[in-house]
Amino acid sequence: MLGDKIMTIQSSSDIVLVRQAVRQMAVSLKFSLVDQTKIVTAASELARNTLDYGGGGTVKLEILEESFRRGLRLTFEDNGPGIPDLDLALKDGYTTGSGLGMGLSGTKRLVNEFSIVSRVGEGTRVTITKWK
Repeated sequence: MLGDKIMTIQSSSDIVLVRQAVRQMAVSLKFSLVDQTKIVTAASELARNTLDYGGGGTVKLEILEESFRRGLRLTFEDNGPGIPDLDLALKDGYTTGSGLGMGLSGTKRLVNEFSIVSRVGEGTRVTITKWK
């Protein structure tokens, strides 16, 4: 087991490192190839958002073990401008023109659990969980 890990997101090369770490953890949890791809894609989108909209931040990677299941939780945090309209940001098809173009709603569909907290002027925290 690899254990929990906190990574900094300050550049595009950090996004690559986040993707690699998430894939490594998903493989260690024996996620199917499809589920590996889903969690890595979601992580990539959120890491890009953290950099582009939040001005950089961190991601905490956690391996979860509950009685009968294992999973991977990723928590992305930034101290950026925040999201003024969460409802709009979570709407299907909403994009500001960068990233993978799937937006937060697409990311939400790739994982089992999704939560977002954002305060204008303070930053955003997005937590996603994928269960095996």
